[in-house]
Amino acid sequence: MQSQASYSQLTFHYTDGRTESFQIFELVDSEESQQEIRLDVKRYLDKPWWILHLPEETIFINMANILKIEVKPPIPQIHGDAIFPNAQRITALTRGVRV
Repeated sequence: MQSQASYSQLTFHYTDGRTESFQIFELVDSEESQQEIRLDVKRYLDKPWWILHLPEETIFINMANILKIEVKPPIPQIHGDAIFPNAQRITALTRGVRV
């Protein structure tokens, strides 16, 4: 089985209005192990601090200062309470558009 590098892009939206994005690289051995890694996200959200090791520095992020986290690509493997699987973003630019 061949390993491949995979990554997710995390964008943090801070309470003071700033945003910051990071790529998180993972070593994936199979589709099943990739799903297991991504399902751990629910466990990570309970942590008060996240630590990101970058090549040039280590960053500590206090999750109490975060309003929203955006993850790309999406993680459709997450299921459970308070998770809406068929959501669509509607912004001010698309509210008045008729199809």
